Amino acid sequence: MPIVVNLDVMMAKRKMSLNELSEKVDLTLSNLSILKTGKAKAIRFSTLDAICKVLDCQPGDILEFVEEE
Repeated sequence: MPIVVNLDVMMAKRKMSLNELSEKVDLTLSNLSILKTGKAKAIRFSTLDAICKVLDCQPGDILEFVEEE
């Protein structure tokens, strides 16, 4: 898939656990885990907004387009 989710990278930079992020963005641990592992098919803008606010980052810090070869 050409979209890579770098949520784990941003969480590591902010020294935040998945449980802590889950509580702060009010998202279930399982849904956040699906997003973190790149298995999600979609993400709501409201969820992306909440994650960016909590991690103090831009959407481009979390989502990256990688050209398929």
